[in-house]
Amino acid sequence: MGKLFIILGIIFLIIGVIWTFIGRLPGDIHFKIGNVSFHFPIVTSIVISIILTIIFSIIGRFR
Repeated sequence: MGKLFIILGIIFLIIGVIWTFIGRLPGDIHFKIGNVSFHFPIVTSIVISIILTIIFSIIGRFR
């Protein structure tokens, strides 16, 4: 179980570093009207969902 947490930590660290350099993905919705801004990261949410699905399906195979 300890190895699993270390691997997941490394994966999330890599994703965080990549995310810092990429920033917003094309397709994310962002409106700014006056002093009000609204950001809805729909494409980012889809990408995170796909990545987490792959990670959890790989983990599920080892159990």
